[in-house]
Amino acid sequence: YWGYNSIGFFAPDMRYSASGNVKDFKTMVKRLHSAGIEVILDVVYNHTAEGNHLGPTLCFRGIDNAAYYRLDSNNPRYYRDYTGCGNTLNMRHPRVLQLIMDSLRYWVLEMHVDGFRFDLASALARELHAVDRLGAFFDIIHQDPVLSQVKLIAEPWDLGEGGYQVGNFPIGWTEWNGRYRDSVRAYWKGDGGIIGELAYRLTGSSDLYEHGGRRPYASINFVTCHDGFTLHDLVSYQTKRNDANLEDNRDGESNNINWNCGTEGPTNNLHIRRLREQQKRNFLTTLLLSQGVPMLLAGDEMGRTQLGNNNTYCHDSSLTWIDWSLDREARDLQQFMSLLISLRKQHPAFRRRHFFQGSDIVGVAAKEISWLATSGREMTKREWQQSFARCLGLLLAGNAIEDYDERGRPVEDDTMIMLLNAHHENIDFSLPSEPQHARWQVLIDTSYSTGKRDDNRFFHSNEKYPLQARSVVLLVRLVTPLPYQSKARK
Repeated sequence: YWGYNSIGFFAPDMRYSASGNVKDFKTMVKRLHSAGIEVILDVVYNHTAEGNHLGPTLCFRGIDNAAYYRLDSNNPRYYRDYTGCGNTLNMRHPRVLQLIMDSLRYWVLEMHVDGFRFDLASALARELHAVDRLGAFFDIIHQDPVLSQVKLIAEPWDLGEGGYQVGNFPIGWTEWNGRYRDSVRAYWKGDGGIIGELAYRLTGSSDLYEHGGRRPYASINFVTCHDGFTLHDLVSYQTKRNDANLEDNRDGESNNINWNCGTEGPTNNLHIRRLREQQKRNFLTTLLLSQGVPMLLAGDEMGRTQLGNNNTYCHDSSLTWIDWSLDREARDLQQFMSLLISLRKQHPAFRRRHFFQGSDIVGVAAKEISWLATSGREMTKREWQQSFARCLGLLLAGNAIEDYDERGRPVEDDTMIMLLNAHHENIDFSLPSEPQHARWQVLIDTSYSTGKRDDNRFFHSNEKYPLQARSVVLLVRLVTPLPYQSKARK
């Protein structure tokens, strides 16, 4: 039901059409564009619905099996399966490459989509066996005057040896950052000794993308996707519940890096329910305030559940449908998500086009980013290496973004502090002592059900902020003039 068993690379599925006419797809794209929404097509060119050697002969197998598929050189009756779906398309053959390029160009030129997400993209880049970032598939796309100008998003892995290629795709490509997903999940699960890894993920994953000449937006950050748990299930189930798939619960990922907050599945325990909602807010806040491009699974913003099933490819039922009748918890989460989106849009500090260098900026009396310990001072090397550390802060200097708008003017923003505490205990976090007389306004505190404090109080330089267990806080700096400055203005 997901549509990941392609056979006709030029044909939209008519089940999604009201009239059965291809014009419906074009109309949809046009309407979305008029609303300012781009259309990214999720494409599966790594395998087809013909399956393994026992699968049906529908098209390519009957036309030229050896040309279209990768066969086992020792026993060509069998297929090399890098996809887990029985076969792998042979991207080394010029006719197969031509087919894929023609299909991609059709969707851009005729259907007007804005880009593509390539399923199991590593399989497309395999030459003889190994993944080759300079292979024919990449080369021909980069030389194409149409395809080189659209958005190209890779799922940078497949199921074969050496298939995990996060950070290794060439310039012009963005990637689903699986390292981001795993690090953020581990942090909010409560794992220790990973704040250094988390710091890279919060700041665009320069360790993965900078060496290849790419920017922070090469990282497509996500916590959940169609593969695996929904966000609600991530904080509600310790183990997968895939019995309805009729595969004896063998399918789907078993290592989900998650925590059910103390009880498996649905519960009437108000403490656990509140904690789960808070964990959802933690994940969403981390995602929306990280450098890079955030990706959200549909329905996560309102707490959609699949009842613990983390591999719902075979279901077209209420298990996978979105229930638009929202209860109080769902409405609160949806409103909180709207707040996060608004904050990200308002503040370019969260949408940097260049990686942080951690150094002083010429002409600006500040570092572009500072990492803070609970004392309010910059973290030491020893503090980074503490295995029990689960709390940190990052200060983003709003006047050190080092970017320019369309008129060539420097992009500036407010100076902000983001505090993260994955400990199970509250922590008093000292705000920086400099500049003196600064006031800090709280924009987000995930320990509150609305994501915002009930009061409107300000916090001051060197004051301790009561950072609650398992919470994120975002503060913006409001500089109060010194007395003599105030008098001078008079």
